Amino acid sequence: MKVTGVAAPFLPLCQRLLPSRLAGLSMTLLKATALEIVILAGHLLLYPSGITQERREPLPEPPAPEDATRLPTEAKPPVVLLHGFIDNRSVFVLLRRSLAQQGRRQVESLNYSPLTCDIRTAAELLGRHIEEICERTGSKEVDIVGHSLGGLIARYYVQRLGGDLRVRTLVTLGTPHSGTAVVPLASAHPIVRQMRPGSPVIEELTRPAPGCRTHFVSFWSDLDHLMEPLETACIDHPDLIAQNVQVSGIGHLALPVHPAVATGIRQALDTPLPETPAATRTGTRAGTRTGGLTVA
Repeated sequence: MKVTGVAAPFLPLCQRLLPSRLAGLSMTLLKATALEIVILAGHLLLYPSGITQERREPLPEPPAPEDATRLPTEAKPPVVLLHGFIDNRSVFVLLRRSLAQQGRRQVESLNYSPLTCDIRTAAELLGRHIEEICERTGSKEVDIVGHSLGGLIARYYVQRLGGDLRVRTLVTLGTPHSGTAVVPLASAHPIVRQMRPGSPVIEELTRPAPGCRTHFVSFWSDLDHLMEPLETACIDHPDLIAQNVQVSGIGHLALPVHPAVATGIRQALDTPLPETPAATRTGTRAGTRTGGLTVA
């Protein structure tokens, strides 16, 4: 931010009053902050519509093929959307529509109770939901998109409760994989304490996970005000097949809403996955890839 001669005397005062992360205000940060405010206002309006669990609609019949001799294409697995802390399924209204427009016939949003106090309990409940979805749809596996805490719950299910047998791809959006130190006062809530660096749950996720079959894709933003440090939203584990995608130009609330991120999510879900490498089955390093996405 350019400081004029008139404003210069006030600069030391601003530096004392503003957090260090805001000292270098830029136009990008200002735009991202404005977008976060707009998204928050819109989400507050939509929040009441997502308080209850969604109705389970019958699975629609696939359209009749134009050519009866054409070989059928492999059906895409159901997508399960899992919201973050003190939130509900209404956060995924736009992402759900985007996935449906791109051929995902079965997209379901799950609510967990705002009174949930344990990530492990929430992960067990997620597992029961996924078993029900697989039984109802006839699918052997699902894909999951989890925002913030939702991604951590899904990862615990996959990595610690055997969920890799059911989850093909797990996409996380702004998830504190290594724990976040932001807003210390929020630690009054038990589940927030579990999201702190060094908590027992975070420590469990650092343990070996040889043979884990799920493919992980983590979207993390360089302007995410809830991740401290920012890189905590990346996955770094020697036994996991993971890809970290840096998003530039938007904040935490925009990750499940922005159309550019939705495009990246669709690409992550639609990319054919290779067979689980022998390195993973033997417990040696699976490898992590990196990528980038700039939001104009």
